[in-house]
Amino acid sequence: MSRPLLISDCDEVLLHMLRHFADWLDEAHDCHFALDAPGFREAVRDKATGRPLDEARIWPLLDGFFDSEMHRQNIVPGAAAALAKIGEVADIVILTNLGDEYHASRVEQLRAFDIRHRVRCNRGGKGAPVAELIAEFRPSVTVFVDDLAIHHQSVAKHAPNVWRLHMIAEPLAAAHMPPAPQAHIRIDDWDPALGWILDRFAEGPAPIA
Repeated sequence: MSRPLLISDCDEVLLHMLRHFADWLDEAHDCHFALDAPGFREAVRDKATGRPLDEARIWPLLDGFFDSEMHRQNIVPGAAAALAKIGEVADIVILTNLGDEYHASRVEQLRAFDIRHRVRCNRGGKGAPVAELIAEFRPSVTVFVDDLAIHHQSVAKHAPNVWRLHMIAEPLAAAHMPPAPQAHIRIDDWDPALGWILDRFAEGPAPIA
């Protein structure tokens, strides 16, 4: 019989990233990153002028962080223990919002926290890669965890019988970000999230609305 499958994002689900990105922007680029802003376009501002950075400048800064600053990131409390428990009964894939050029770095980074599961990199919506993973693993039930509403929307479109858990591990960001409309539930802490995931594994595939 096929096992359940957990497909989990990494940044602000397994590893904290936003606070460290904010610190690096302040130190290296004289930019302020507001953790309570609704999105990157509004969040990143030039400290001298107070003006938001053009979007064309923001994305290279994100790449710059992952090029040299991944060592700053720390584990989200409870994440490693939850994955260890889930791994006893299910397969796990880390579907991360990074290009393939960061695959080896992400694998090494996660192993430092004793997270040793398959890592798949992805740019763009996650619905298609989730559907591909389901076709490969043929799981009895799948749970998807991500911090971005756009990915829950994408998964709902491409793999509608997947359970979708919206998690934002950064408390300041979580406090100002509404639940993803296409997620089944919002849980920002791994202790209750673990119980919900295991219950979904026992329940079976999500109903298609």
